[in-house]
Amino acid sequence: MNHGLTASFEKRFPGGPVIRMRDFPTRTEAGITVLFGASGSGKTTILRCIAGLERPDDGAIRFGGEVWSDAARRVFLPARLRGIGLVPQDYALFPHLTVAGNVAYGLSAWNSSRRLRRIADLLAWLGLEGLEKRRPRELSGGQQQRVAVARALAPGPRLILLDEPLSALDTPTRLRLRRELRGWLQAAGVPAILVTHDRMEAAALGDEIIVMHEGRMIQHGPVNEVFSKPASQDVAGILAVETILSGAILSNNDGLAIVQVNGISLQALAGGMPPETREVFVCIRAEDVSLSAPGDHAASPRNRLPATVTACSREGPLVRIELDCGFRLSALLTPQGFEELGLAAGHPTTAVIKAPKIHLIAR
Repeated sequence: MNHGLTASFEKRFPGGPVIRMRDFPTRTEAGITVLFGASGSGKTTILRCIAGLERPDDGAIRFGGEVWSDAARRVFLPARLRGIGLVPQDYALFPHLTVAGNVAYGLSAWNSSRRLRRIADLLAWLGLEGLEKRRPRELSGGQQQRVAVARALAPGPRLILLDEPLSALDTPTRLRLRRELRGWLQAAGVPAILVTHDRMEAAALGDEIIVMHEGRMIQHGPVNEVFSKPASQDVAGILAVETILSGAILSNNDGLAIVQVNGISLQALAGGMPPETREVFVCIRAEDVSLSAPGDHAASPRNRLPATVTACSREGPLVRIELDCGFRLSALLTPQGFEELGLAAGHPTTAVIKAPKIHLIAR
């Protein structure tokens, strides 16, 4: 059976933005596609059009060979007939129904014994046993999210849509459920589309990612590929690449380039870049920068840059180090690494960056 979604459509808002989706990447197997971008980039509108909660003004949406929407032919299949499981941002649980009643909502056509068995299986699977008779107000945020996922999965949907499903949770709960949510969606065995503006969430949950900017899809592909190789300065900025610098390629021999930034020479890989390219953006992620003692000149194919620490700050379980090495650079260290190096503002150090970790974008 073809589970693939094909979608090319446009949604216009009077006096507002135009949201365009062109050739939504088709998946023919279970997997999680992330719609990623800043607030207002069009992610939720895309999701609502696919769900049948918004009607596109132009274009068509098809799933598994079935037409869900076609503006030219005036075809629009209502949301209830699309076989979709939806997890809204606020979960939208029915306050007057129990946990079991919420999960049973989409099972009205099932006979009683089958319905009760399905509810019991889902509650056991999602760790909700013993909460069957509670109302949503009697649940924690994490429990409410589990109920919303159970309700979406209960009828056996062909496609699951999730709109910022973890944004309403506190940080410890969000981190724990992030891992669990990916496992649940993988085990469900159907494709899922998930909206988020959180970079860590996108990286942890997604198989594929679609980067949205001002109502347009500007890059898509496997999550690791897009995060490591943004296609443009806009994408690099949206993905929160900490260091984006203007540079010039001095030489490019068999894909190993020498790039100059503010008079500093760096080695970087330039595979796939046209040999005539000279002006580039140099992208370096903080997690790809390591630090060593000042004056460390160990021989290796890495870039080693004398640097001065300009600031240090805690960032969750890590420490962010801001550096001046002829240009501004960020690094992330574990607290243990930070203490071992004895770093503080004004201290010298050496920034170390492997050539494959420097990504070049033609200007």
